[in-house]
Amino acid sequence: MTVTIRPVASKADRKRFVDLAYTLNAADPHWVPPLRMEALELITPGKNPFYEHAEQQLFLAERGGERVGRISAHIDHLWLAMPVEQGGGPGIGNWGLLEAADQEVATALIAQAEEWLRAKGMTSVMAPLSCSIWEEPGLLVAGHDHPPTVMMGHDNIAYQGWIEPLGYTGIKDLLTYDLDITKEFPPFVQRIIASGERNPRIRIRKVDKSRFDEEAALILAILNDAWSDNWGFVPITASEIAYTGRKLKPIVFEDLIRVAEVEGEPVAFMMTLPDLNELTADLDGRLFPFGWAKLLWRLRKPQVRTMRVPLMGVVKRLQATRLASQLAVMMMEYIRRDSVVHYGASRGEIGWILEDNQGMRSIAETIDSRVNKTYRIYAKTL
Repeated sequence: MTVTIRPVASKADRKRFVDLAYTLNAADPHWVPPLRMEALELITPGKNPFYEHAEQQLFLAERGGERVGRISAHIDHLWLAMPVEQGGGPGIGNWGLLEAADQEVATALIAQAEEWLRAKGMTSVMAPLSCSIWEEPGLLVAGHDHPPTVMMGHDNIAYQGWIEPLGYTGIKDLLTYDLDITKEFPPFVQRIIASGERNPRIRIRKVDKSRFDEEAALILAILNDAWSDNWGFVPITASEIAYTGRKLKPIVFEDLIRVAEVEGEPVAFMMTLPDLNELTADLDGRLFPFGWAKLLWRLRKPQVRTMRVPLMGVVKRLQATRLASQLAVMMMEYIRRDSVVHYGASRGEIGWILEDNQGMRSIAETIDSRVNKTYRIYAKTL
């Protein structure tokens, strides 16, 4: 039977687009159902501020009267404005949110996304991005044997073999690192931490949730400065930080987010989140009728196995200095202690980290963590 591709054109279609992921991944024991309302917000202009600087078309694949796949084709105008050496530049479109029942469906969907991008004047494609670089970038190519942590993707292990024959070349790997946080860091790392604690210029503080908006703005300022030269960087807008802050506020705990100050000036931060996937895995993505009550109860004092460090940054002027590394391991140690004592955690996950970010990879390896997942971003000339 022929695969037909049609554009998503209604609110009902958007719901079908979201629901399809649950159907196609139902047999994967390591796939974690996202909250449906958040998955729907992600692809809805007017709710997700990504669409203030991006345009998108969603597609559904059907065969024999059944829905068998989906894909998003999109253009981020902030990405187009970034320097070529950082992965941006004119003419680069994206696709993402791929789900396909088989290789025939995946091939047809990707071809449709490419056709839409060409019609919009794009000359190359970088994918997958679902949807922004700040959300779930890259295709999982290693680490399928365990579930993803909060805000990380999980893909069918077959997708790599379906995508690469279509002319896609890997251009950047994003790594996550796994570590046992019940163990103290190596002795020489402890000496670095102790040295920092004796330095009166350094202060590592918890965030103040009563000043949430102010603290979020501070972290955004450090992040945009710290990451501004990184490959793939796209500035986070004020409306995006407000939107993300609203979503993350229920899982923000003061002792899990630290700000480093030097002589009273905030110069670095580290954000750690309890693995929300552990708390929602049994909800099938539904908060109604009883999911809300379960989740709110679990969030009162979450007890989780895993903590994830999704973001950290040190202001640009301090990068590549010993002080930057010292601040990083001090924040890690304080968060590690509180994660074990207050949340019952035993495992940490750091990342993603760019494969060529030697500074961050060195810090991750210094504390005895190891790569546990690899996400790959591909490119193709249209």
